[in-house]
Amino acid sequence: MKFLIVRFSSIGDIVLTTPVVRCLKKQAVTAEVHYLTKKTFLPVLAANPYIDKIHTLENDLDAVINKLQDEDFDYVIDLHHNLRTLRVKRGLDKQSFSFDKLNIKKWLLTSFKINRMPDVHIVDRYLDTLKSFNIKNDGQGLDYFIPEKDQVKEEDIPASHHAGYIGVVIGAALNTKKYPLHKLKELCSIIDHPIMLLGGKEDREEGDAIAAPDPVKIYNACGKFNINESADLVRRAKLIISNDTGLMHIASAFRKPVISIWGNTVPEFGMYPYYPKAAPGAPSMFDIMEVKGLGCRPCSKIGYDKCPKKHFKCMELTSPESVYEKVKERLGRK
Repeated sequence: MKFLIVRFSSIGDIVLTTPVVRCLKKQAVTAEVHYLTKKTFLPVLAANPYIDKIHTLENDLDAVINKLQDEDFDYVIDLHHNLRTLRVKRGLDKQSFSFDKLNIKKWLLTSFKINRMPDVHIVDRYLDTLKSFNIKNDGQGLDYFIPEKDQVKEEDIPASHHAGYIGVVIGAALNTKKYPLHKLKELCSIIDHPIMLLGGKEDREEGDAIAAPDPVKIYNACGKFNINESADLVRRAKLIISNDTGLMHIASAFRKPVISIWGNTVPEFGMYPYYPKAAPGAPSMFDIMEVKGLGCRPCSKIGYDKCPKKHFKCMELTSPESVYEKVKERLGRK
């Protein structure tokens, strides 16, 4: 059986599809698993041993569809479910199974604060697309594979951080998912442990501002490493503090404890940190830091450049001291 799994973006969403890839490859003995994504995100999947072939989209979707037709797939597993994936499915004309995005339920929650979302993680909703093949969740969590060439060398990490550090993810796709700069400055100033700031090139300037008061304790890695190298820095960390963003899910893939800070989005959307199935009574691997009871939250399933209400209470009311208390608990200092 030849399968095409489709998920175009983004980093976190793609990482959340990895249980589908693994379970399909390991449980369907004859499965040949292909994956279609944007070329930008190829590094996230390139080293995944459960994928037989990766196809990428850059600009011309019709050209990609023409090439995919030559593969003669048996089934298409659509984990993105948008207009472009509809074109792919129509172009291939094969039996397909699509992920339910629950858009009406999300609209009710964001527009009227009526919560009809199922208490089911998005990973399990992705896996529902494989029910017809008797594929089950193996309980092993997420995967992330780092090529040897992208493993960070010891000399590229400051000596002050060799004995361990806390990773603080300062970036996010949209500003209403980001813990504010002044809050990050205060948080990093009160944490008495080496800190590694993680993010992209677009986060470099804010990272410099956070690290400026104590550049020995706080190392700004934003923009200095590619996505796989950043993932390796997450893998090496003792603990990750993160916004609702891709590196949070990569941290879960490496079984790292996560303190997640939530702004305009909410865990009820089903995209909170996801770990291997734990024994009954085992402590949680993650903490949720969020401001409950705000009449305006969630305001969007994705986010905005600015708070629509202009007060940004969903982030401003999460104090650095409360985050630091969770840090101390995770490090066994309380």
